Amino acid sequence: QVQPVESGGGLVQAGGSLRLSCAASGRTFGGYTVGWSRQAPGKEREFVAAIGWTGITTYYADSVKGRFTISRDNARNTVYLQMNSLKPEDTAVYHCARQSAGNLYDPNNYDYWGQGTQVTVSS
Repeated sequence: QVQPVESGGGLVQAGGSLRLSCAASGRTFGGYTVGWSRQAPGKEREFVAAIGWTGITTYYADSVKGRFTISRDNARNTVYLQMNSLKPEDTAVYHCARQSAGNLYDPNNYDYWGQGTQVTVSS
């Protein structure tokens, strides 16, 4: 398996949008639920969203529900996170990873983490 690579982060004003991408090999993501988590300075990593292998089932943290949309393209081995109506509190490094066990809302139950992509939302 290959570590995923995230991209698409940047600096955006509050209310703006960004689309994050997470690309990995088929052996890394094949058959697995994939999730996005984020970590702000001085804070613990927190779950953002996850998507099942077929792409039909999605899960969101309450803080992003209605603003973020997770999707995947299994032919491209890529998972996306469309982020709309961004707020300053969304500022963090966003990571994608593969669910390895247990509760998918817990970032500790993921492996094969990418390096992350920085998202900064200015007020």
